[in-house]
Amino acid sequence: MNARGTRLYLPQLGSLWDSLVPLAYPLARFIAGAVLIHHGYGKLFGGLAPVVATHVIAKLGIPDPLAVTYFLGFLEFFGGIAIAIGFLTRPVALALVIEFIVILRWLLPHGFNAAELSVLLFFLYVAILFGGGGLYSVDSAIGREF
Repeated sequence: MNARGTRLYLPQLGSLWDSLVPLAYPLARFIAGAVLIHHGYGKLFGGLAPVVATHVIAKLGIPDPLAVTYFLGFLEFFGGIAIAIGFLTRPVALALVIEFIVILRWLLPHGFNAAELSVLLFFLYVAILFGGGGLYSVDSAIGREF
């Protein structure tokens, strides 16, 4: 049995799993943030903003698509960093949930295969919105959280 009272298939691994449990949420939060950083980087510094503005944002009927694309690049780059380290976790997660609602509105008509990663990220950001920064985060270290 492990610390949660679950019988393990390999009881010899119980102490290993128990020692790793506290790292599961911070690892998921880190990956959920880190995966966005390169998307934001491409929009802000890689020349992708005009392409995304023209071929995605404008087609959604959103006004001033280039400005919106740069905002999204900022959110993805700096928000990804913030989620990864657990800083201002809930407000950034809320902004990302809203962004991914729009992304899914654009992707889902193309079929689930086109949207599966975005669906996964959407639900990760919802979970992070509910869970906050957690124990291993900047929010926890400074003792402040929304």
